[in-house]
Amino acid sequence: MNVIVTDEGFANDDWGYGFIAAPDLETSAANAPAVAVDLASDADPTILTGRLDGIDLIRVDFPSFADGRGFTLARRLRLMGFAGRLRARGHVIADQYAMARRAGFDEVEIDQDLAERQPWDQWQARANWQSHDYQTRLRGAV
Repeated sequence: MNVIVTDEGFANDDWGYGFIAAPDLETSAANAPAVAVDLASDADPTILTGRLDGIDLIRVDFPSFADGRGFTLARRLRLMGFAGRLRARGHVIADQYAMARRAGFDEVEIDQDLAERQPWDQWQARANWQSHDYQTRLRGAV
């Protein structure tokens, strides 16, 4: 079972409706009680234009911790007006948590193995993501 990381700690996944691949959204979401979309790291987020209000959760894939395209996707989705839950899934490590939050993610989904290698205290060290960015540190030095 995967672990959900938020600013409050590790939690079990509370989403119980399943996920729809972004290209299948139009045909699969018609009668769904809640809609969650899986978005690949190489997807163009504009395929969701005009549909964002009907989506409750978007899960962006991170195939590798060295692949930062998901951060750009999150930012673009927020700029497009998506106000629902935004989740990073896959190979996101504790060192990237602050960046994930600043990019617009609400939560990160990791596997149990990573949660054991990088326990909550390592994620918590980055949970105060709003004050530990470059611009804030730069302003403090002036």
